[in-house]
Amino acid sequence: MLILLGVLALTAVQRRRYRALLGVEILRLPTAREQGWLRRAQRWLSVAQTWRQAGYHLLVGPLLALVELGVLAAWVAGLAGVTVNGWAWMLPVQVRLDYVDYATQAVYYTAAGALLLCAAPWLTGPVTRAETRIALALLGTSRSQQLQQRVEHLSESRTDLIDAVDTERRRIERDLHDGTQQRLVSLAVNLGLAKATLTNLPDEARTVIDEAHREAKEAIAELNDLVRGLHPAVLEDRGLDAALSGLAARVPIPVRLRVDLEERAAPTVESVAYFVVCEALTNVTKHARATRVDVTVKQIGRMLRVNITDDGIGGADTSTGSGLGGLAKRVGSVDGTFHISSPVGGPTTIAVGLPCEP
Repeated sequence: MLILLGVLALTAVQRRRYRALLGVEILRLPTAREQGWLRRAQRWLSVAQTWRQAGYHLLVGPLLALVELGVLAAWVAGLAGVTVNGWAWMLPVQVRLDYVDYATQAVYYTAAGALLLCAAPWLTGPVTRAETRIALALLGTSRSQQLQQRVEHLSESRTDLIDAVDTERRRIERDLHDGTQQRLVSLAVNLGLAKATLTNLPDEARTVIDEAHREAKEAIAELNDLVRGLHPAVLEDRGLDAALSGLAARVPIPVRLRVDLEERAAPTVESVAYFVVCEALTNVTKHARATRVDVTVKQIGRMLRVNITDDGIGGADTSTGSGLGGLAKRVGSVDGTFHISSPVGGPTTIAVGLPCEP
């Protein structure tokens, strides 16, 4: 019973270890939805994965620990062997003189240590990969559970994305209709009235009015096109670095931008990253009372890491119905991760991870 009670804690430790050292995410067992601790305990004991985890900690774990100690011993013995000449000279002279063959033995030990150091990396890699596969098979969810969770997550993400895009489109249409579009329509109407009523103007003036009227109508049409698809042209032409540089230059507070990309990500990922930074900087400008913002975009392996940190008043929360909830949904639409740390008094840090695969 003690071992069964410790399975959850031991499994959580192993998940944290693999995540921190190897970057491998071992998926959790789906949480039981039954009410009452007795029902949840019965369901947990009836799942085969629980017993696989118990078997890992009782049998497989100790065996893997012995293998790990063997790998560690190979590294230690190799280091000791190649440095035998160094620490042998630290012995008293008389001891070295009494041991007649110490020089020959030192050569053998050095050669053996060098061989061990050459073999240790080749031994460490397969052991690590084997341990990872075993941990994923015994501590993680089964293949069918992974596929089920994946389908549910993708369905929810796509639904949230559609809702977020539709809400954002309606907000932009409302703002443009109540502001900029009304001004342009009023300008076009006034120019049309001037063209219809002022018939005694010179031909040059009528030409200017006609041209201004035509440009006003074209501006209204372009504004409608902009509402249907917002996407900065510089992002498509020159990439995320140039787009974010232009965005940071327009922010009224100092922004320190660092972009380190090995190659361009997929257009969808670039668009999401740009949207995250744009929305975060807008929130900082409006609500954070910050004096400085740090934006870091870096590609680590196949992940695009985006971090935005400001020195404002903090207190941001995704559960309050603010724009941060929309950011989390937008990031989740491409299977990304979204984390925010914003204690009262600051600082606020938004950490986003986006897969670089198309």
